[in-house]
Amino acid sequence: MSDDSASSPQSYRVTLRRRGIPTVTRPRDIWPLIHAERAALADDLAELTDEQWTTPSLCEGLSVREVLAHITVAAGIGPMNWLAGVIRARFDFDRQVAERLATRLGATPQETLAAFRAVVASRTKPPLPVVAMLGEAIVHGEDIRRPLGIRRAYPIETLTLLAEYYSHSNLMLDSKQHVQGVRLIATDGPFRYGTGPEVTGTTLALTMAMTGRKGYWEELTRTG
Repeated sequence: MSDDSASSPQSYRVTLRRRGIPTVTRPRDIWPLIHAERAALADDLAELTDEQWTTPSLCEGLSVREVLAHITVAAGIGPMNWLAGVIRARFDFDRQVAERLATRLGATPQETLAAFRAVVASRTKPPLPVVAMLGEAIVHGEDIRRPLGIRRAYPIETLTLLAEYYSHSNLMLDSKQHVQGVRLIATDGPFRYGTGPEVTGTTLALTMAMTGRKGYWEELTRTG
Protein backbone atom coordinates (compact mmCIF):
# COMPACT_ATOMS: atom_id res chain seq x y z
CA MET A 1 0.00 0.00 0.00
CA SER A 2 1.37 3.43 -0.89
CA ASP A 3 1.92 6.24 1.59
CA ASP A 4 -0.92 8.08 -0.13
CA SER A 5 -3.40 5.53 1.18
CA ALA A 6 -2.90 6.50 4.81
CA SER A 7 -6.18 6.24 6.64
CA SER A 8 -5.88 8.66 9.55
CA PRO A 9 -5.11 12.37 9.97
CA GLN A 10 -1.91 11.46 11.82
CA SER A 11 -0.69 9.16 9.06
CA TYR A 12 -1.36 11.58 6.23
CA ARG A 13 0.52 14.31 8.10
CA VAL A 14 3.48 11.94 8.35
CA THR A 15 3.15 11.20 4.63
CA LEU A 16 3.24 14.89 3.74
CA ARG A 17 6.25 15.53 5.92
CA ARG A 18 8.10 12.63 4.27
CA ARG A 19 7.46 14.24 0.88
CA GLY A 20 8.60 17.64 2.11
CA ILE A 21 5.15 19.23 1.92
CA PRO A 22 4.45 21.80 4.69
CA THR A 23 1.42 20.92 6.83
CA VAL A 24 -0.89 23.27 8.70
CA THR A 25 -2.69 21.25 11.33
CA ARG A 26 -2.99 23.36 14.46
CA PRO A 27 -6.36 25.12 14.84
CA ARG A 28 -4.66 28.43 15.55
CA ASP A 29 -2.96 28.17 12.15
CA ILE A 30 -6.10 27.14 10.28
CA TRP A 31 -8.39 29.89 11.58
CA PRO A 32 -6.60 32.67 9.62
CA LEU A 33 -7.15 30.66 6.43
CA ILE A 34 -10.86 30.40 7.23
CA HIS A 35 -11.12 34.12 7.93
CA ALA A 36 -9.34 34.94 4.67
CA GLU A 37 -11.74 32.76 2.66
CA ARG A 38 -14.79 34.28 4.33
CA ALA A 39 -13.52 37.80 3.68
CA ALA A 40 -12.81 37.00 0.03
CA LEU A 41 -16.32 35.58 -0.41
CA ALA A 42 -17.92 38.64 1.15
CA ASP A 43 -15.97 40.88 -1.21
CA ASP A 44 -16.95 38.78 -4.22
CA LEU A 45 -20.64 39.16 -3.38
CA ALA A 46 -20.62 42.85 -2.55
CA GLU A 47 -21.90 44.03 -5.94
CA LEU A 48 -24.53 41.38 -6.66
CA THR A 49 -27.91 42.53 -7.94
CA ASP A 50 -31.11 41.42 -6.22
CA GLU A 51 -31.73 39.10 -9.16
CA GLN A 52 -28.31 37.46 -8.80
CA TRP A 53 -28.98 36.75 -5.14
CA THR A 54 -31.85 34.47 -6.20
CA THR A 55 -29.58 32.33 -8.42
CA PRO A 56 -29.86 28.60 -7.61
CA SER A 57 -26.71 27.40 -5.87
CA LEU A 58 -24.99 24.04 -6.22
CA CYS A 59 -26.83 23.00 -3.04
CA GLU A 60 -30.09 21.56 -4.29
CA GLY A 61 -33.10 23.67 -3.38
CA LEU A 62 -31.13 26.64 -2.03
CA SER A 63 -30.35 29.97 -3.63
CA VAL A 64 -26.90 31.52 -3.33
CA ARG A 65 -28.32 33.88 -0.72
CA GLU A 66 -29.62 30.98 1.36
CA VAL A 67 -26.27 29.19 1.19
CA LEU A 68 -24.54 32.32 2.46
CA ALA A 69 -26.98 32.42 5.38
CA HIS A 70 -26.12 28.79 6.07
CA ILE A 71 -22.40 29.62 6.26
CA THR A 72 -23.27 32.45 8.65
CA VAL A 73 -25.14 30.05 10.90
CA ALA A 74 -22.21 27.63 11.07
CA ALA A 75 -19.84 30.47 11.95
CA GLY A 76 -21.97 31.60 14.88
CA ILE A 77 -23.17 28.46 16.61
CA GLY A 78 -21.24 26.70 19.34
CA PRO A 79 -21.50 23.05 20.44
CA MET A 80 -24.17 23.58 23.10
CA ASN A 81 -26.42 25.70 20.89
CA TRP A 82 -25.94 23.21 18.08
CA LEU A 83 -26.98 20.32 20.31
CA ALA A 84 -29.98 22.25 21.63
CA GLY A 85 -31.10 22.87 18.07
CA VAL A 86 -30.72 19.22 17.15
CA ILE A 87 -32.83 18.17 20.12
CA ARG A 88 -35.44 20.83 19.39
CA ALA A 89 -35.67 19.53 15.82
CA ARG A 90 -35.94 15.96 17.16
CA PHE A 91 -32.70 14.98 15.43
CA ASP A 92 -34.05 16.01 12.03
CA PHE A 93 -30.88 17.67 10.73
CA ASP A 94 -32.52 19.06 7.59
CA ARG A 95 -35.17 20.73 9.73
CA GLN A 96 -32.54 22.16 12.04
CA VAL A 97 -30.58 23.61 9.11
CA ALA A 98 -33.72 25.18 7.64
CA GLU A 99 -34.79 26.71 10.94
CA ARG A 100 -31.40 28.22 11.69
CA LEU A 101 -30.90 29.43 8.12
CA ALA A 102 -34.10 31.47 8.39
CA THR A 103 -32.70 33.32 11.42
CA ARG A 104 -29.72 34.63 9.43
CA LEU A 105 -31.38 35.33 6.09
CA GLY A 106 -32.56 38.83 6.94
CA ALA A 107 -35.19 40.83 5.11
CA THR A 108 -32.96 41.76 2.17
CA PRO A 109 -29.83 40.42 0.45
CA GLN A 110 -27.93 43.33 1.94
CA GLU A 111 -28.90 42.17 5.43
CA THR A 112 -27.84 38.63 4.55
CA LEU A 113 -24.41 39.86 3.47
CA ALA A 114 -24.08 42.13 6.51
CA ALA A 115 -24.81 39.19 8.83
CA PHE A 116 -22.12 37.18 7.08
CA ARG A 117 -19.58 39.98 7.32
CA ALA A 118 -20.25 40.12 11.05
CA VAL A 119 -18.93 36.55 11.49
CA VAL A 120 -15.97 36.70 9.10
CA ALA A 121 -13.50 36.73 12.02
CA SER A 122 -15.51 34.38 14.25
CA ARG A 123 -13.88 31.31 15.79
CA THR A 124 -17.17 29.86 16.97
CA LYS A 125 -18.06 26.49 15.50
CA PRO A 126 -20.29 23.43 15.93
CA PRO A 127 -18.67 20.23 17.27
CA LEU A 128 -16.56 19.74 14.13
CA PRO A 129 -12.81 19.84 13.44
CA VAL A 130 -11.58 23.35 12.67
CA VAL A 131 -10.50 22.23 9.20
CA ALA A 132 -14.15 21.34 8.51
CA MET A 133 -14.94 25.03 8.90
CA LEU A 134 -12.42 25.72 6.16
CA GLY A 135 -14.47 23.31 4.08
CA GLU A 136 -17.61 25.30 4.88
CA ALA A 137 -15.97 28.46 3.58
CA ILE A 138 -14.46 26.98 0.42
CA VAL A 139 -16.97 24.33 -0.65
CA HIS A 140 -20.03 26.44 0.07
CA GLY A 141 -18.16 29.40 -1.36
CA GLU A 142 -17.92 27.46 -4.62
CA ASP A 143 -21.59 26.47 -4.29
CA ILE A 144 -22.24 30.20 -4.49
CA ARG A 145 -19.53 31.40 -6.88
CA ARG A 146 -19.83 28.74 -9.56
CA PRO A 147 -23.44 29.47 -10.61
CA LEU A 148 -22.65 33.19 -10.58
CA GLY A 149 -19.65 32.76 -12.87
CA ILE A 150 -17.25 34.04 -10.20
CA ARG A 151 -13.80 32.47 -10.06
CA ARG A 152 -11.36 32.67 -7.16
CA ALA A 153 -7.64 31.92 -7.31
CA TYR A 154 -7.39 29.97 -4.06
CA PRO A 155 -3.97 29.58 -2.41
CA ILE A 156 -2.81 26.10 -3.39
CA GLU A 157 -1.60 25.43 0.16
CA THR A 158 -5.10 26.05 1.49
CA LEU A 159 -6.73 23.82 -1.11
CA THR A 160 -4.18 21.06 -0.48
CA LEU A 161 -4.92 21.10 3.23
CA LEU A 162 -8.64 20.76 2.52
CA ALA A 163 -8.17 18.03 -0.09
CA GLU A 164 -6.08 16.03 2.39
CA TYR A 165 -8.79 16.38 5.01
CA TYR A 166 -11.61 15.25 2.75
CA SER A 167 -9.64 12.31 1.37
CA HIS A 168 -9.23 10.97 4.90
CA SER A 169 -12.65 11.77 6.35
CA ASN A 170 -16.19 10.46 6.04
CA LEU A 171 -17.52 13.00 8.54
CA MET A 172 -20.80 14.46 7.23
CA LEU A 173 -20.01 14.06 3.51
CA ASP A 174 -18.63 10.51 3.03
CA SER A 175 -15.87 12.15 0.99
CA LYS A 176 -13.32 9.43 1.75
CA GLN A 177 -15.79 6.79 0.61
CA HIS A 178 -16.27 8.63 -2.70
CA VAL A 179 -12.63 8.13 -3.69
CA GLN A 180 -11.98 4.53 -2.73
CA GLY A 181 -10.33 2.46 -5.46
CA VAL A 182 -8.80 5.34 -7.39
CA ARG A 183 -5.63 7.42 -7.20
CA LEU A 184 -6.20 11.16 -7.11
CA ILE A 185 -3.48 13.36 -8.59
CA ALA A 186 -3.64 17.15 -8.56
CA THR A 187 -2.29 18.81 -11.68
CA ASP A 188 -1.60 22.13 -9.97
CA GLY A 189 -0.20 21.11 -6.60
CA PRO A 190 1.25 18.34 -4.42
CA PHE A 191 -1.98 16.55 -3.50
CA ARG A 192 -1.91 12.80 -4.09
CA TYR A 193 -4.11 10.10 -2.59
CA GLY A 194 -5.07 6.47 -2.99
CA THR A 195 -4.34 3.57 -5.30
CA GLY A 196 -6.00 2.41 -8.48
CA PRO A 197 -6.86 4.04 -11.80
CA GLU A 198 -5.61 7.62 -11.89
CA VAL A 199 -8.00 10.55 -11.68
CA THR A 200 -6.34 13.87 -12.41
CA GLY A 201 -7.51 17.46 -12.19
CA THR A 202 -7.00 20.67 -10.31
CA THR A 203 -6.94 20.50 -6.52
CA LEU A 204 -10.18 22.47 -6.44
CA ALA A 205 -11.96 20.13 -8.86
CA LEU A 206 -10.77 17.06 -6.94
CA THR A 207 -11.90 18.60 -3.65
CA MET A 208 -15.34 19.54 -4.94
CA ALA A 209 -15.77 16.11 -6.54
CA MET A 210 -14.95 14.46 -3.22
CA THR A 211 -17.78 16.43 -1.63
CA GLY A 212 -20.23 15.16 -4.23
CA ARG A 213 -20.45 18.21 -6.50
CA LYS A 214 -21.04 16.47 -9.82
CA GLY A 215 -20.51 19.61 -11.89
CA TYR A 216 -16.78 19.34 -11.27
CA TRP A 217 -16.49 15.74 -12.54
CA GLU A 218 -16.25 16.95 -16.13
CA GLU A 219 -13.03 18.77 -15.17
CA LEU A 220 -11.37 15.50 -14.15
CA THR A 221 -9.58 12.97 -16.34
CA ARG A 222 -9.57 9.26 -15.55
CA THR A 223 -7.08 6.79 -16.97
CA GLY A 224 -7.30 3.01 -16.77
